Amino acid sequence: MSKLLKKPKKREVSEGVTVVQEVTQENSPLDFVEFKIVELSQGSEYSESLNKKECCIVALTGKINVTVGEETFRDLGTRESVFEKVPTDSIYVSNNNHFQVEGLTEARVALCYSPSEKQLPTKLIKAKDVGVEQRGILSNKRMVHNILPDSNPAANSLLVVEVYTESGNWSSYPPHKHDQDNLPDESFLEESYYHEMNPPQGFVFQRVYTDDRSLDETMTVENGDVVLVPAGYHPVGVPDGYTSYYLNVMAGPTRIWKFYNEPDHEWILKR
Repeated sequence: MSKLLKKPKKREVSEGVTVVQEVTQENSPLDFVEFKIVELSQGSEYSESLNKKECCIVALTGKINVTVGEETFRDLGTRESVFEKVPTDSIYVSNNNHFQVEGLTEARVALCYSPSEKQLPTKLIKAKDVGVEQRGILSNKRMVHNILPDSNPAANSLLVVEVYTESGNWSSYPPHKHDQDNLPDESFLEESYYHEMNPPQGFVFQRVYTDDRSLDETMTVENGDVVLVPAGYHPVGVPDGYTSYYLNVMAGPTRIWKFYNEPDHEWILKR
């Protein structure tokens, strides 16, 4: 079994609250990225104290309230399915804070974490403020929702984006990496991919590999899976008939996204 592919594993933490994905430093090869998917029933509540971590709370589906300290952000969330392809609301919470998420409806929430020492203000990232970007040409097209890009100084380390890739297309392509602390040419960022498919019985292929092939895994990725990228190139291929969604979390010692394309495949950008 791949150490980079994590299947959903449901764990009920309280009445109406189920953790279905949980990536930690203890169960993964990542040092800078942790990740959870939490499902809430209507009226249920999930709470957590962050200690030395920052967190971006993404309202994937349904409606939620989020309370951080004495401040409550109400009626967050814009969609019943991620495949409505509209941006959603998120909340950035800095380290040493306590937060609570309440399900106003049935809801699915992504919790994106990175180690953090410097206290920053809590920030509401409204759906209308999320930048929407079209990338690529031909069979390399995808749509990106920039929830917490490096141009937004709200976080210490976290970078968070959503990506949609249509049937028969490739994404995170041509293969690129960001595993060297070699600025201004390349930054070191670990990454996680949370995948959903439409229709949900679909699958995608994702390869994670390094130049020396000491890491080289090609995975069949299904709905709800998480792929971990501690290093290396990490392209995604989407079969005919299915649409791919993934939520990317990146973090590292410097909060900037500078990637390096694999030279053998960079020629396709010149078409």
